[in-house]
Amino acid sequence: MSAETERRLPAGRSAGILPAPRTNRRLEVGGPGGWKPALRLLVVLVAFLSCTTHPDQTRIEFWGLGREGEVVAELVPQFENETGIHVDVQQIPWTAAHEKLLTAHVGKSLPDVAQIGNTWIPELSTLHAIEPLNARIDAKAQADYFQGIWNTNVVGNTVYGIPWYVDTRVLFYRTDMIPNPPRTWSEWIAVMERVKRERNDPHFYPLLMPTNEWPQPVVLAMQQGATFVDDQGHAKFDEPAFIRAFSFYLDIYKRGLAPVMSNSQIANLYQQFGDGDFAMFISGPWDVGNLRTRLKPEQQKTWSVTPLPAPDGTPWPGVSMSGGSSLVLSRTSKKKDAAWKFIEFLSRPDIQVRFSQLSGDLPARRSAWNTPELMNDREMQAFLVQLDRTAALPRVPEIENICTTIFEHGQLATRGQFDAVEGAKRLDTKVEAMLEKRRWVVAREAEAAR
Repeated sequence: MSAETERRLPAGRSAGILPAPRTNRRLEVGGPGGWKPALRLLVVLVAFLSCTTHPDQTRIEFWGLGREGEVVAELVPQFENETGIHVDVQQIPWTAAHEKLLTAHVGKSLPDVAQIGNTWIPELSTLHAIEPLNARIDAKAQADYFQGIWNTNVVGNTVYGIPWYVDTRVLFYRTDMIPNPPRTWSEWIAVMERVKRERNDPHFYPLLMPTNEWPQPVVLAMQQGATFVDDQGHAKFDEPAFIRAFSFYLDIYKRGLAPVMSNSQIANLYQQFGDGDFAMFISGPWDVGNLRTRLKPEQQKTWSVTPLPAPDGTPWPGVSMSGGSSLVLSRTSKKKDAAWKFIEFLSRPDIQVRFSQLSGDLPARRSAWNTPELMNDREMQAFLVQLDRTAALPRVPEIENICTTIFEHGQLATRGQFDAVEGAKRLDTKVEAMLEKRRWVVAREAEAAR
């Protein structure tokens, strides 16, 4: 130790030696300063504990995805004026949303309210990330939603989300080539064969149906009554309903009515449709806006949309998928009542109308469709008809992986790797292995609960 260090140390201490802790120290209420300092300390402690136990109920956090996350900011001021509750909006790209939600759940940092794709609800409910809503739902308001869309938010008998906006799939077609759109599968094949015959061009295909998209084969299977997964969590592909639909799907390519190609091989969907390179494609409401803005003025009267054809002998229109986004409450939120008020606000018919006008999305509530803009819009009315014939996908956490597996097997089958029967067997084996892990987890949870 240097002489300089020695000089800096108080008498009786050496470097590296600390004073012994005082274990008998107490607050001397009657000592110097009297009781007032102690009282002030007590008040501060009570105020601190009150703030940590009862978070500020006048400020909530909301995560919105994609464009909707931008548009909702225009609705927030009205909610804040009506309720006095401030909303912090964070806009998240769709491409990053799923991972960010899972990461936030693990880190216990989910927002009070979030927008999610409705196919994510089974996964997030299984993780206990989102709050059951049954006790908060008004039965009269529930009846105002499209049943197929509402069902996407229900797992078991528990409601976990409220539909915010909806989408589904319909048939886009060229009115100059197809004046009367098909209503059955046999009519659909006949129309495509007629158009191809009249065009007399080996490079022309009446239907564009990219092989790397899952909604088309999934919707066709739903129309035949395929369930994909049963109530016990087993795969259900190697069955007549799915095989019939898969056979019809593959037959379209075998007949030369659709090109065997992925969507990455399409140069410009809208330009090619406008130029008549194909006569039909299956898509959602976003493509109504795309066609209205991207086609030339003289091409605007050459296209329309119609609900999907149905298998022969079944009601028209054919079933389509229930898509869209839902609003959910975080299970760990300490501001659930304030957050629920925001969900109620966004779900009001008048706010649904305004949100639809701002975003171009389809309203989730029927009563919000009673506006001149939607009632007088021919294409939107076709979506309205279709929304009454939608069905939810199986509410299992693996559903997105299952849908991806379906189109992957479809791609191989369209290229002649195997037929519909063999494809269904392979699908069943692959998905069954995927679901086996989930069944094991469920069985362990059931044992632990006993």
